[in-house]
Amino acid sequence: MSKCMSEWTTALHDWNLDPAAAVAKQREMATRLTLTPPWGTSLDEWPATITGVDIGFEDEGEVTRAAVVTLDLATLEPLEQQLIRQPTRMPYIPGLLSFRELPAAIAALESLERAPECLMVDGHGIAHPRRLGVAAHLGLWCDLPSFGVAKKRLCGKHGEPGDARGDWVALTDRVREADGELGIIENTELPKREQRSQLGAVLRSRAKVKPVFVSPGQHMNLDTALAMTLRCLGKTKLPEPTRLADQLASRRLKRLRDA
Repeated sequence: MSKCMSEWTTALHDWNLDPAAAVAKQREMATRLTLTPPWGTSLDEWPATITGVDIGFEDEGEVTRAAVVTLDLATLEPLEQQLIRQPTRMPYIPGLLSFRELPAAIAALESLERAPECLMVDGHGIAHPRRLGVAAHLGLWCDLPSFGVAKKRLCGKHGEPGDARGDWVALTDRVREADGELGIIENTELPKREQRSQLGAVLRSRAKVKPVFVSPGQHMNLDTALAMTLRCLGKTKLPEPTRLADQLASRRLKRLRDA
């Protein structure tokens, strides 16, 4: 890697914020998101690699565990991986999970030899009540294209996607503060109380299996997030970058040097 990631990440805030200050910071940071990727919609225009990020906890939440795995985006071959453990800085507070999880994730990304080009995070992007889920927060901090692929819904409403792999329906929510600047409000000609914002998609990633929730984060739109998710699917419902990161975090994935 020609340049250390820590040289081009920018600290956006202190991590030791009280809940009220953290909520205010989320609202402010959400207005800084840009839902436009730096490349087109085809594989030929995409970056060479994609990095999956999975974050969890050990010792009853006292330790945060972050796993990152970089894959070749064309072949889905794993190239590099890192696993970092740090003392947890913040207690569990609904809606503020990124403040609890991200310090370890950032440390894991900074430890990679090859700078990441795009982040797929096990969690939500803008599909968050204040439009700053863990994938959006991480992408903003690292100034990297990012999106979330989550197993469960955090907010919004949706119908049921079709049974076939690749079927999806929109995940929408009532209009919130940042939605106008993000450009995600649908039916703007309707009275405001009837308008909805599209946060992401509910994607059937494997036939007749519970769907996943895809949402853009930073420097990403929904179309590209969906296309990348579908490109990265293997034999399970989870895309390979986050599936392998989860396996690494759970010690089910051998380190590349041992394989």
